[in-house]
Amino acid sequence: MKLPLIDLIVLLVYLTGVVALGCWFVRKSRTSEQFMKAAGSLPGWAVGLSIFGTFLSSNTFLGVPGKAYGGNWNFFVFTLTLPVAALIAVRVFVPFYRRSGEISAYHHLEARFGPWARTYAVICYVLTQLARVATILFAVSLALSMLTGWNIATIILVTGAVVTLYTLLGGIEAVIWTDVVQSMVLLAGALLVTAMLLFGMPEGPGQAIEIAMQHDKFSLGSFEPNFTESTFWVVLLYGIFINLTNFGIDQSYIQRYHAANSDAAAKRSVWLGALLYVPVSLLFFFIGSTLFSYYQVHPELMRSVKHEVAKRNIEESDEEISPEIYPQRVEETIALLQDEDIADSVFPHFITKALPPGIAGLLIAAIFAAAMSSIDTSLNSSATVIMSDLYRRYINPTLDERGIMRVLHVATVAVGVLGTGGALAMIGVKSILDTWWMLAGVFSGGMLGLFLLGMIARRAGSAAAAIGVTIGVLVIFWMSLSEKLPDELDWLRNPLHAHMTVVVGTLTIFLVGLIVSQIRRSSGGPANRASD
Repeated sequence: MKLPLIDLIVLLVYLTGVVALGCWFVRKSRTSEQFMKAAGSLPGWAVGLSIFGTFLSSNTFLGVPGKAYGGNWNFFVFTLTLPVAALIAVRVFVPFYRRSGEISAYHHLEARFGPWARTYAVICYVLTQLARVATILFAVSLALSMLTGWNIATIILVTGAVVTLYTLLGGIEAVIWTDVVQSMVLLAGALLVTAMLLFGMPEGPGQAIEIAMQHDKFSLGSFEPNFTESTFWVVLLYGIFINLTNFGIDQSYIQRYHAANSDAAAKRSVWLGALLYVPVSLLFFFIGSTLFSYYQVHPELMRSVKHEVAKRNIEESDEEISPEIYPQRVEETIALLQDEDIADSVFPHFITKALPPGIAGLLIAAIFAAAMSSIDTSLNSSATVIMSDLYRRYINPTLDERGIMRVLHVATVAVGVLGTGGALAMIGVKSILDTWWMLAGVFSGGMLGLFLLGMIARRAGSAAAAIGVTIGVLVIFWMSLSEKLPDELDWLRNPLHAHMTVVVGTLTIFLVGLIVSQIRRSSGGPANRASD
């Protein structure tokens, strides 16, 4: 479809403004201290809104309504773990990192377990961020392709280049202040959509809630102690471990702790980001449920979105179909589509078909905002650890200020390019949110276990940690890849739900490291030296 002129103007004005704002901070990112932590000068409320904006990526803006539309509110349980993680963060993580004075979240792992631990954590982190950039870029490009008719690959390339540019020029301060603006746009867009959905029901807002309740759209999932499906308990455990990883060892959060102008401001930023996200996440789940109701009472829109999805599925299949039988194949595909098959497409479809011109442009800008506020964070934080934990650690420890800035700039561009390439490779993926959570579980699964081992098991040394990490990583890979085993090896497949991967992997590293350290201590071996 062709984007109406007024929507195109709104979108271009917004993008121009955000890029200009980000580039304006080039004058404040001329030193490495400014580029990586804004010289510790930012107010807590701005840092908090930046944390909130990082949580509220396009994976939330598009993936969460899709989850609620195709299923229920099971994944909202993930959000409910945020206050718990925030409480631990303000009491443990923020004081720990502010006191250390190190910009890197992983520097202390070398002192605790040796260079290998620091490098292992950095590699896991960078891989996680590359996966994050790729999934976010793909998600926003998929939506914008439906909204505008533009080519997905082109949108991925342009968006990746725009975000990389202002992150490269403006550093962490550009990231945080653009996140503040984009958070406001996101909130305005979400509230506007909610009002349009509720008051667009033929019988009023109550009808939307009634239909959603009839189809069990507000359920938090099964409360049975079953860890093979996405039950309440599986998502709860997953949320606790992932959010502890975010607040405890995610470089992008640790840099924000340092960017705040005081210890109290850093703690306030954590509470603001976490507590603001809970009701906003709830709002997006509500949007998904009311979208379901809205499309039930507007069959013409249901038919339209299924027609678009069917055509896209046929095109992506690369099947040779003659023009004569193409309409029949479309109808056959439509008949097979289920709610979960169209879930990620309904929200973008609603924006283009049900919203008036101008308003649709604001929502498209909000989707862009959601994507950019997360991608810029990943680029800046990844560049920081690449410079501090890899380049200065192994290549040039005596790097001067000019050299540091050069490495930061090159690393920012490199991560942007690789993330953009990953997004291009993801074209055709079915569920955005499932893909991101699976990749996050694989790449970050071992980081939290190592961190907890170092913090809690004070007698655990390098050998115990290395054995724990080795076994833990093997377990993570088995749990992640065993489903691809042939049928004759079915007995070797992981019986647990995919979200249990990070839980089991973390616990394996921690418990194996703890047990090995106890055995070595009992046998009289070295216990707590990094070189044991």
